[in-house]
Amino acid sequence: MKIPAILKQIAEKIDKKGGKPILVGGAVRDYLLGIESKDLDVEVFGLAANQLITILKKFGRVSVVGKAFGVLKLTVDNDYYDFSLPRNDLKIGLGHKGFHIKTDPSMTFEEAASRRDFTINAMGYNIITHKILDAFGGQTDLKKRILRVVNPNTFVEDPLRVLRGIQFAARFNLNVPENTLSIFRDLTYTLQELPKERIYIEIEKLLLKSTKPSLGLKLADTVGVIKKLFPELNALHKTVQDVESDKKSNFWQHTMRVVDEAVNLKNNDEFHDLCLMFAVLCHAFGKPHTVCFSNGKRRSLNNSQEGIKSTRSFLDRLTNEIKLVDTIESLVGMHLQPLSMFQSRNVSDGAIRRLSMKVDIPLLIDVARADYYGNLPKETKNKEFPAGRWLLDRYNQLELYDKTKLQPILLGRHLIDLGLKPGVQFGKVLQDAFELQLDDKFNSLDDALIWARKQVGNT
Repeated sequence: MKIPAILKQIAEKIDKKGGKPILVGGAVRDYLLGIESKDLDVEVFGLAANQLITILKKFGRVSVVGKAFGVLKLTVDNDYYDFSLPRNDLKIGLGHKGFHIKTDPSMTFEEAASRRDFTINAMGYNIITHKILDAFGGQTDLKKRILRVVNPNTFVEDPLRVLRGIQFAARFNLNVPENTLSIFRDLTYTLQELPKERIYIEIEKLLLKSTKPSLGLKLADTVGVIKKLFPELNALHKTVQDVESDKKSNFWQHTMRVVDEAVNLKNNDEFHDLCLMFAVLCHAFGKPHTVCFSNGKRRSLNNSQEGIKSTRSFLDRLTNEIKLVDTIESLVGMHLQPLSMFQSRNVSDGAIRRLSMKVDIPLLIDVARADYYGNLPKETKNKEFPAGRWLLDRYNQLELYDKTKLQPILLGRHLIDLGLKPGVQFGKVLQDAFELQLDDKFNSLDDALIWARKQVGNT
C-alpha cells in the first residue's frame, strides 16, 4: 500500500514509543479494490492521548476534533490526517449523540474492529509491518462482493449504518444477504432519530460515487427506507408511465433508469454533478399528483409546479444549502423545456435568452438527456438526443456562456440623465427596455436611449 512519507515517519515515532499505528477503515478496503483513497485514518494502540499528541506536534498543527472520541487531526502544510485511539461505545440514549464513549489504548485491534459496521470496513493495515489485519473476514467478503455486518448486537446502535450499507452496496456492487437485509429492516423505524445532515451525506455519496445508483435506491426500497424517509420517491411506485418502451412501467422504475443514465453525464464538477443527480432523482415528483389518462393517453397538467413543490419538501428534509435547492428546483421545473422547445421548431432567440436567465442550460440539457434516455428501449445502443444538441447550438450561437450577454444595456442612471425620476414608471421603463433587448429590438446603448427618450416624453 502506498503510504505518504510523512505518515511513515510518524508511524516510526509511534512505534519507537511503544505504540502500534494501524491504518483503518475505508482506506484498506479501497486499496484492495484498487481505488486510491484520500481518507487516511490511523488508529493508534498502546499510547495515551497525551503521548500521541506530543508525537504529532513535532510534525504539524494538532487539533482535538473529538476529545471524548479520542480523535485528533494533524495538519501538515495543506494536508490533513486523522488519528484516533481505540474506544468502547455504550449506547445510553436515542440518536447519534446517545453514546457513552471511553478511549482505551490497551484494546486489541480485534476488540476495536468489532465495533465497526461492516466486515469490509473492519480491516486494518499495520504501517510498520506492512501486514493487513483482518479479524472478521473482510477480504473474503470483498472478493465475493458480500455486505456483511460485523456484530449485529452493536450494529443496531446507530441507524445511520443502514444508509451507509445502502451506499456501499451501490458503490461497490455488493450482494446483500438476507441476514443483513433483516438487520436493516429492523432498524428502519429508528431512522428518524438521525439529523438530516447525516442522512444527506450518505445520499450524496450514493449519488456521486456510485456507478449504478439504482442498486442502492432499490435496496433502500426493499428494506423500507424509501417508505420511511422519502414519501415523494415512494409515491412514484403508484403512478404508471405510458411509454412505448414498457407499457407496465411506473415512474419509480423510470427514475431508476434515469439516475443510472445520469451517471454517464457527470463531469467531475461537484456542484454540477450534485445538481444533476438530485434533479434526475426528483424530476418525476409531480407525476403522482397530476397524471390522469384520457382516451388511452396520459395527461399531466401542472406537472412542473407540483414537481417543484415536492422537490422543495424532499430537499428541505435533507439540506439547508439554498443555492443547491434553488438550482435543483429550477431544473426539475424546466426539465421538459429542451424537448418541448425543439418540437415546437419556432423558438425565438428571446425565448432562449429568458430560459438561460432561469436555469443553467447545459446542466438542464444533461437532466433532460438522462430523462430522454431513460425512456428508450434497454437494447438501444447508439443513443442520441437531438433536442439537446439543438438547444446547446442555440445557446452557443447566442454566446450565453458569457453572462454579460444577459446584462441590461439601459440602466437607471441613464433614465435619471434623461430627467425621469425613480418611481413606478421608472421601473416599468427599465423592464420594458430589457424585454426589448432580449428580443433583439436593440443591442446598443444609443438605440436604447433613442427608445427611452420616446418613453420619457410620453410620461
